[in-house]
Amino acid sequence: MEFTAQQIADYIKGDVVGDPTAKISNFSRIEEGIPGTITFLANPKYEHYIYTTEASIVLVNDSFSPTSEVKSTLIKVPNAYASLAVLLDMVEKLKVKKSGIDSSAFISQTATTGENSYVGAFAYIGENTKIGEGCLIYPHAYIGDNVKIGSGTTVYPHTAIYDNCVIGNNCIIHAGVVIGADGFGFANENGEYKKIAQLGNVIIEDSVEIGANTAIDRAVMGSTIIRKGVKLDNLIQVAHNVEIGENTAMAAQVGIAGSTKVGSNCMLGGQVGLGGHIKIGDNTKIGAQSGIVSNTVAGSEIMGSPAIPVKNFMHSSIIFKKLPEMYKTLYQLQQEVEELKKNKQ
Repeated sequence: MEFTAQQIADYIKGDVVGDPTAKISNFSRIEEGIPGTITFLANPKYEHYIYTTEASIVLVNDSFSPTSEVKSTLIKVPNAYASLAVLLDMVEKLKVKKSGIDSSAFISQTATTGENSYVGAFAYIGENTKIGEGCLIYPHAYIGDNVKIGSGTTVYPHTAIYDNCVIGNNCIIHAGVVIGADGFGFANENGEYKKIAQLGNVIIEDSVEIGANTAIDRAVMGSTIIRKGVKLDNLIQVAHNVEIGENTAMAAQVGIAGSTKVGSNCMLGGQVGLGGHIKIGDNTKIGAQSGIVSNTVAGSEIMGSPAIPVKNFMHSSIIFKKLPEMYKTLYQLQQEVEELKKNKQ
């Protein structure tokens, strides 16, 4: 399917600079652009590629002003990256979606599946489970008893959703995700660990995306809750009774210990570790590999382990590199002071 620069500009409400009839049928990275593709420039570090790219069309921010000749047709928009996301989403929606129920899938007689849903080969849907309209349940997915899944949700292969969990509308759950496994609850009795039954569930609200092989544990009592619009990357661990606020995003390998509450609109870098029973304030930003063991106030920007304000961490990192040299200088000064003390005696 081909689109012209003018058609694209009309769709994303941008302005064409160059040939409005330039045609594209695919996407490319700006450094690998070829004719017939569209790419984008959002990060100034990549600006030099715009003068050599062979891409037919480049999305750029309104503020972009070229310093040399650009061969490509430009489409200026307020936010090039956001406009690219709109176009990618449009193309994704144009794809033909799977439909129907494979003959090898198992669906309990007490379960219900909504209209226009797809259930792939060897998928399992348990007793009294309800699947909403337009859902895609891919092969080998396991959905236990008494589960509720809203409309338009996609569950990719080898996902396991345990009994009594609730999934909202328009969620995307990638391959290998486990929702509702037992939390890590044990009581030490006379040197032996006795398992504490995990009787709660997991509630995932609307428009949540969960990356591959992420695990979200069920609550001991009550619910582990993932609020509306949360985006979780691959390989994240969310422990029992955790609550993650609306529109919070987490990069890969984040680990959250039990009963911690993460606020809304937070951003956590890769491999961040959150201790248990703490509260992370709204709009908090936490740098990669940080360890958080106490509450944070709203709007914090922190990094390190244990985490400190980002500016302090950067300054400390510079000093840390100089510690061997500083220690040598300190040792020499100490020796000189000792010599002065001996001479005075």
